[in-house]
Amino acid sequence: MSPLELDFDSCYRAVSARDARFDGRFYTAVTTTRIYCRPICPARTPASRNVRFYRHAASAEAAGFRPCKRCRPELSPGDPGWDVRGDLVGRALRLIDDGAADEHGGVTGLAKRLHITERHLHRLFVAELGVGPLAVARTKRLLLAKQLLTETGLPVTEVAFAAGFGSVRQFNATMRETYGFTPSELRATAGPRASDAALRLRLHRREPYDVEGVFAFLAARAIPGLEVATPTSYARTVPGGTITLTPRQDHIALDVVVDDTRHLARVVARCRRLLDLDADPGAITEILGTTSLAPLVEARPGLRVPGTFDGFELAVRAVVGQQISVAGARTLLGRIVARAPGERFPTPAELLDTDLTGLGLTNRRVATLKHLAARMADGQIDLDGGQEPAEAVAALLAVPGIGPWTASYIALRALRDPDAWPVGDLVLKKRMACLGIPDDHIERWRPWRAYAALHLWSSS
Repeated sequence: MSPLELDFDSCYRAVSARDARFDGRFYTAVTTTRIYCRPICPARTPASRNVRFYRHAASAEAAGFRPCKRCRPELSPGDPGWDVRGDLVGRALRLIDDGAADEHGGVTGLAKRLHITERHLHRLFVAELGVGPLAVARTKRLLLAKQLLTETGLPVTEVAFAAGFGSVRQFNATMRETYGFTPSELRATAGPRASDAALRLRLHRREPYDVEGVFAFLAARAIPGLEVATPTSYARTVPGGTITLTPRQDHIALDVVVDDTRHLARVVARCRRLLDLDADPGAITEILGTTSLAPLVEARPGLRVPGTFDGFELAVRAVVGQQISVAGARTLLGRIVARAPGERFPTPAELLDTDLTGLGLTNRRVATLKHLAARMADGQIDLDGGQEPAEAVAALLAVPGIGPWTASYIALRALRDPDAWPVGDLVLKKRMACLGIPDDHIERWRPWRAYAALHLWSSS
């Protein structure tokens, strides 16, 4: 949907009601103040004649509007529509969130990863959002920098690099040009901030949110030596540091300790996907709540599909977990982590060089892991957002030892496919039989079959 396709009357009603369901779906720009806001902004609702609506924050900024200091657009949850579609623009937005446009190659490298030309990518973005990918990447940098300046005590110089800017001079110039104030001026008015070693950021979510279900799911699958999870917290090692996620009343607190803050944008994006913070519970309930799953949906509103911090890690989890218990898989995965270099999950290249014999894995399972690692190391399979989901699933099925269940489970958690269904899952079959749900009802749960699977799993 492009900015021109937003229905003005529907958007204005949502703004007038401060309807949280629309937070992150569009932004309200006020022509008299030159400020853009979230739909839930507590400020007085502007007259309709002075309002413009934009699908993305970058579109509003490209039109000359600055983010509101009161409702803070940088805290908006992401638009769930892109994950449902999974098309080129959606995948590009996911990669931009992941910091791909800030790496060597910039937007050119982003287009190459998507296997299209930079010109075609620009054309798609302009058609959908009214601005190109470079403008979107710049807005992402500015909004992350604004959050860091407001919520943390990170020095301005480190904020610049953490947000993806190439230099402090560029950071200062861009913020002054776009927002009309410098980073130091913003910080001077931001109020008290944390001053300890860990960086703490707020990750906002859509309500309702099933905190208990998400954290229990992660705790049951926590890998020894990599993760420490309880019903009320989740901590793990990440490249160059550690993260801790703790639920709060209306957000998730993210504490980060990293040796290179340039990875911060990626950490934030992956934590959001891990906890499925951008899902639209209203849209999911609208479909599943009218089917045979209605009692389960009513019992657990706000249920989420936990994602993953790293696509390759999830794929290895799925392969190791074939036909064994969750506890057994945890033990084997802990042994892999202990043998791999570094105190973190191995990369595909590192797993290729790791001796996996004597860990309790069958020779066939070891061979599957090695094939998978080789194909991910050379770019044939991309599970972190660059590859179209159906194409990625087809590539996974071509790996010896990966069948429909494994591929669909990876699609459900790593590829964030909301309609993925774990084919042949015995627990799902038993739960459906116990509840008297016929197999043909699975088709009625589209496009939210991944959430239907979680409802059934969590009810067992």
